[in-house]
Amino acid sequence: MKHVYILFAIATSLAVLLLSGCGQHPVSYQKDVLPVLKANCFECHTPGGIGYEKSKLDMSTYDTLMKGTQFGPVVKPGDNLTSVLVMLIENRADSSIHMPYQRNLMSQPNIDTIKAWVAQGAKNN
Repeated sequence: MKHVYILFAIATSLAVLLLSGCGQHPVSYQKDVLPVLKANCFECHTPGGIGYEKSKLDMSTYDTLMKGTQFGPVVKPGDNLTSVLVMLIENRADSSIHMPYQRNLMSQPNIDTIKAWVAQGAKNN
């Protein structure tokens, strides 16, 4: 009977481990993140835009986004708490410079997409 309890405990633990990873699907840069950036960021953060001129942040490609600004990177793969990009779109960095600049805040689903992408390693997929 003791073996039955041990097997039950092991089976339950395995089920919990397997199901815990099922809640979050992999976020694709191309399919999920890029459309959000195009809709909310490209107007200012591409060459010629005011955001690009002030910070040198070009968000038009994965490589230029990951390069960051003249002040340093804006995305820390795996760390959505201290990534500057996430801090700015969540209005946590400085309320006077929330992004998108001089527009309504990004929708929560879009913020969640960016946060999940960063948390998952900010892959170019």
